[in-house]
Amino acid sequence: MTLSDRILQISESNTTRLMGIVNQLKAEGKQIVSFNAGEPDFDAPEPITAATIKALQEGKTKYGAVPGEPWLRAAIAEKVTKENGIPAKPENVLVANGSKQVLYNVFQALCNPGDEVIVFKPYWVTFPEGIRLAGGVPVFVDTVEHQPDINLIREAITPKTKAILVNSPNNPTGAVYSREALFEIGKLAVEKQIYVISDEAYEGLVYDGEKHISLASLDPSFEPWVLTTQTFSKSYCMTGFRVGYLIAPKDVFKSINNLHSHLTGNVCTFAQYGALAALEMDPAIMQSMQETFQRRLDLAYPLCAELFDTVKPKGAFYLFPNVEKYLGDQFKDDDALTEYLLQEAQVAVVSGSSFGAPGHLRISFSTGEEAIKEGFARIKAALQK
Repeated sequence: MTLSDRILQISESNTTRLMGIVNQLKAEGKQIVSFNAGEPDFDAPEPITAATIKALQEGKTKYGAVPGEPWLRAAIAEKVTKENGIPAKPENVLVANGSKQVLYNVFQALCNPGDEVIVFKPYWVTFPEGIRLAGGVPVFVDTVEHQPDINLIREAITPKTKAILVNSPNNPTGAVYSREALFEIGKLAVEKQIYVISDEAYEGLVYDGEKHISLASLDPSFEPWVLTTQTFSKSYCMTGFRVGYLIAPKDVFKSINNLHSHLTGNVCTFAQYGALAALEMDPAIMQSMQETFQRRLDLAYPLCAELFDTVKPKGAFYLFPNVEKYLGDQFKDDDALTEYLLQEAQVAVVSGSSFGAPGHLRISFSTGEEAIKEGFARIKAALQK
């Protein structure tokens, strides 16, 4: 029996595959320092868990509204209007199972077979696979020092281009795209009548005085062409809750909601009560987490820069150093270096090849300060052997 061509052309997420390997090694008693994690190491804040437990106790376990509970959609619309500058109404908001499903829905709704979606390199591992699952073609465009280059983007546009995918703050580089770059992308989208998919999953994690900017907020003319995807996972430490959302123009929203009604129906009902609590709780709770990540960045960056050529990130919780000077005779490629560090140093990192950027590593600093010091000490010792 032959499987579908659609399924055969995609591969497993390398980040989730590595997570399984690391968890197995830890279960075997290995003392692994996990620099591979794509989630905060904090528990979900107490107001979120308390609201979720209360919802369970009150029997909030039935089917709910397909696009999300009305009160949560209203709260999200209020949040993005006030904080992000995106003039949204509840009818523009779709709640889904994390931003992964949001993006899957978007690609399915936008792409006919052969349609192209521009993706900046380096890219999150799921972007190209989600596009391919929709019959689309990812078209990769290089960035310059991790920032988009409008000339390269313009050159990549063809009659088949359907959308430009923007991810800021960026996974895996931690780059925060400049206001100027985002504005130019918006102008280009309006000019060419193509969509921009703006993945802003790490909006709450920016450093050194940087400000997160939502592309849809920059000009009223952009609004019909920008689909903003978000999640409660990163900024609110709710990765396991699987609650994300989409802000979309009405015409696109209706089609995506139709798909959503067949794909999953509603998002976990009681988890949505936790999401509402996240929006209503004291902002100081998440500000404290952001400050902790700032301290971790200030610790991890110089330790990383001592070993590798590294651009200091402005957001997310990743370092993305260039490791080419270690490749060649000792290590064939970044995958081999990653394997060596896991076996020899018992430090888990992710190869840059997973993100379309061979010769790099993704190193997460979403772990405690002692683990950061220990991990880089182990990497340094292993590289000196």
